[in-house]
Amino acid sequence: MVKSSHEALHRIFQDDSTLFARAFQKLLGVEFPEPRTISVINSDLTEMEPVERRADTVLLVETGDGEHLLIIESQTRDDDDKRRSWPYYITFLHNKYKVPVTLLVVCSSEATAAWARAPIPIGLTEQPSLVAYPLVLGPDNVPVILEVEEAAEDVVLAVFSALTHKGAAEAGKILEALARALSTIDPQSAAYLAEFTEVGLAGAAACDMWRTLMTTMTYPYVSQLRSQGRQEGRVEGEARFVLRVLDRRGVEVSEDARQRIMSCNDHATLELWLDRALTAESVEDLFA
Repeated sequence: MVKSSHEALHRIFQDDSTLFARAFQKLLGVEFPEPRTISVINSDLTEMEPVERRADTVLLVETGDGEHLLIIESQTRDDDDKRRSWPYYITFLHNKYKVPVTLLVVCSSEATAAWARAPIPIGLTEQPSLVAYPLVLGPDNVPVILEVEEAAEDVVLAVFSALTHKGAAEAGKILEALARALSTIDPQSAAYLAEFTEVGLAGAAACDMWRTLMTTMTYPYVSQLRSQGRQEGRVEGEARFVLRVLDRRGVEVSEDARQRIMSCNDHATLELWLDRALTAESVEDLFA
């Protein structure tokens, strides 16, 4: 599951790997060769020198015309340092994989989208050696989906639209249409997308609107989401209790061990760790 609204805007293209092709055609009017297979590849673009460069999402797309790499960057604000890295991403991946590379930037701010669209020239003003032209999706070219029928035609695209327009005046209507459209797909997938949407809306007033919808609607996926939330809440409470026992007994817990305990979602394992925490001399005894 995604952990931030920034991550949601690009991770959605990993969760539905054909979404980019639909977005290119429907939203940008750009024809992309029909994908045959799509793979998510390592987005770490760091070289041997200690300068880390990491793209958000990189997809390797197999088409009838050969392979194609798609870089997807989630941009929530203007960042000139990040912008200067985009031509590097393109040339690095083009050189490494010897295939065409396209850069897609996704934004939830219209001003940031306009900033991201500007060409990036490198070299002489009149005759640059390289110019990068990002393709950009933002509130100005991603449609506002207010009708349940339209949202149900492509639920994942409707989720992306809701995240893109989370600051819009019509946010409440957008989310209501999405919530109802989710009931048209299987409950497990709908519950996942509902949780994905909540994370993607974090920090916006629309997040509270979404939570209200999820507590008042009665569709099967909402019931599953509530049940999942109760289970996750119970497991998190058990993990915190394990840490509390260790703390009270004066057992030192490293940050890695703390993260391991808090990330555990298995009830039986947490019960075992709690029993061991009562007598453990070190955190290693917990995991023995």
